[in-house]
Amino acid sequence: MKIKNYNFTNKKVIVRVDFNVPLNDKFEVTDDTRIRAAIPTILKIIETGAVILMSHFGRPKGREEKFSLKHILPTLSELTGKKIFFADDCIGEEAVNKAKNLKNGEILILENLRFYKEEKNGDEIFAGKLASLGDVFVNDAFGAVHRAHASTSIIAKFFPEDKMFGFVIENELKNIDKLLNNSQKPFTAIMGGAKVSSKITIIENLMNKVDNMIIGGGMTYTFVKAEGGKIGNSLVENEKLDLIPEIIKKAEKAGVKLYIPTDSVNADNFSNDAKTEITKIDNVSEGMMGLDIGEETIKTFCEVIKNSSTILWNGPVGVFEMSNFENGTKKIAQAIAQATKNGAFSLIGGGDSVAAINKYKLADKVSYISTGGGALLEYIEGKKLPGIEAILKQ
Repeated sequence: MKIKNYNFTNKKVIVRVDFNVPLNDKFEVTDDTRIRAAIPTILKIIETGAVILMSHFGRPKGREEKFSLKHILPTLSELTGKKIFFADDCIGEEAVNKAKNLKNGEILILENLRFYKEEKNGDEIFAGKLASLGDVFVNDAFGAVHRAHASTSIIAKFFPEDKMFGFVIENELKNIDKLLNNSQKPFTAIMGGAKVSSKITIIENLMNKVDNMIIGGGMTYTFVKAEGGKIGNSLVENEKLDLIPEIIKKAEKAGVKLYIPTDSVNADNFSNDAKTEITKIDNVSEGMMGLDIGEETIKTFCEVIKNSSTILWNGPVGVFEMSNFENGTKKIAQAIAQATKNGAFSLIGGGDSVAAINKYKLADKVSYISTGGGALLEYIEGKKLPGIEAILKQ
């Protein structure tokens, strides 16, 4: 069932969104990407029906004021141009009454689902209480579809005929499918971030799809140490060293060019004010740690990216949150934007890569920004995601 064809007239539609967004110390939203992504779905429904929004927010231990979804009301109101009604619980009498009295064109948001342990436990009774608030279920929380939680997958069974994806999930699946199954060559994947362990499955799964695999970020130094290089105090996963020769062998066998950084910007501690040096990647001084890629690597990586027709970026190549170690990530982001301008299809996924693209104001210069971190990785790994399967199951 497609959201664009469904008749929402006089229907109360319960929509699972992903409003797990960052707040500052004044409880103001600092990055509204996920909220903005859900707006087309909300506006489509309220043309003729009413919307009841539900989301998780943070990792509260029980009911905690700082994790209340009421903090996002001003942002949501501004983006929809509507007054937002709020229920200070997601189940119970107030939620039931406010949902019942909701009129066409109105928006109600329920309090944080994770104030109840039943949400993460996938409790069917809890899911049933949520389901009772609406006539139709729309899942638009791509960032949560890899979880078998009450509001993401269990709730769907209460709507055998009236369940569907929102525009966010539809667009995610369409763009990831384009990346994985209809990609133009050459296809380059840029894998950054801290740990090999969190990326190993996706690296292996992409081996028979990509032409170039660029490795960056903290996991670089596990590769370098496995090859016998000196990495000083750089981040390393010693228990994963034996995986590296296997990855290299798989790349060779698949005809994939594996690009590892050749030079490193190092610091004597994890601070923007640290003393720095630039060395070959396999010759980091004792007491120093690698925090960014050097100019030689930047030049090589950017050349590969600019000559690519399809690009996946997951994970920064340095500690871009610090101005002295952001150069590599910034230049990679700019190279992806340039390649996109030249006709490449680029997909940015994972919280840190998205944060980098937003930091350098390049969001409108890339083809698609995924709203899912873990969900995106698991989907690319080929896993079946509970929130997706629950909608597809008849």
